[in-house]
Amino acid sequence: MPFFSIIIPCYNATKTLGDTLDSIAAQTDTDWEALIIDDGSTDATWAMAVERAARDSRIKVYRNPARGPSAARNDGAFRSRGQVIAFCDADDLWLPEKLARMRSAFGCADVDGAFARIAFFDDRGSRTESQVPEGALTVPMLLGENPVCTMSNVAVRRAVFLETGGFDTTLVHNEDLEWLIRLAGQGFRMIGLPDLLVRYRTSPTGLSADIRAMQAGRRAALITAARLGFVPDSRAEAIHMRYLARRALRTDAPPMQSLRLAVEGAMMSPRGFFSDLKRGALTLAGAICAPVMPRGMRRSLFSH
Repeated sequence: MPFFSIIIPCYNATKTLGDTLDSIAAQTDTDWEALIIDDGSTDATWAMAVERAARDSRIKVYRNPARGPSAARNDGAFRSRGQVIAFCDADDLWLPEKLARMRSAFGCADVDGAFARIAFFDDRGSRTESQVPEGALTVPMLLGENPVCTMSNVAVRRAVFLETGGFDTTLVHNEDLEWLIRLAGQGFRMIGLPDLLVRYRTSPTGLSADIRAMQAGRRAALITAARLGFVPDSRAEAIHMRYLARRALRTDAPPMQSLRLAVEGAMMSPRGFFSDLKRGALTLAGAICAPVMPRGMRRSLFSH
């Protein structure tokens, strides 16, 4: 049995899937299987996946028609055989040492899951990098700014993932946050590594760019947190508003939206919004300037 099972949900991913699979094939740790779960693609994604599977026996391809990314990930996890599940979206990239560093982390018996730092990038190159907090992941951390950032950054013991019940298939946005809250809230230990191991592709038209839907998904995640005994305070809410304002600045969201989010967060809890002084100040300044800038200038300044 392989040590890792890599779950790759995909939908109309012909432009990016090849690069994603190349980054997986380049892993220095070769003890893996990859399960590509096609979610009802209408382009050549299925044919591309089948062709790659024909060239590499570690790759398997399945259909999960039009049920959404959460169901696709669950389906892949239930089919998997590895000790550890590593998720990777079909438009993200792994650095070659990703699995090797994850294997080292899981050498500790008390580690149930792991993540690392990521670099945001688009067609114009790399942008900012994420930060990894000290200590194990906690629900209060997740209620502020999710340090995991993307499911492409997650590795978890298969038995633990199944015990949590997998993803809520009714959610399209923040389903990862809701699951992470259940994971940490139920006492499983997920640690962050200081290594940069994932490159996360951003898109102004991607799911993560839909700010309103992200807020709706967060409300569902907050219900889960409350059920586990965790309620966000104004500081955590302000940190989250800062995160949304930064996300809005990076995409084609209306500039007044980023301004509203930033001002609301800063007024809600200055201590929270400026808990990272540089990030808070730059976010607020960018949000104030954005409404008077041409679109091209906004994208040039804020997407890096």
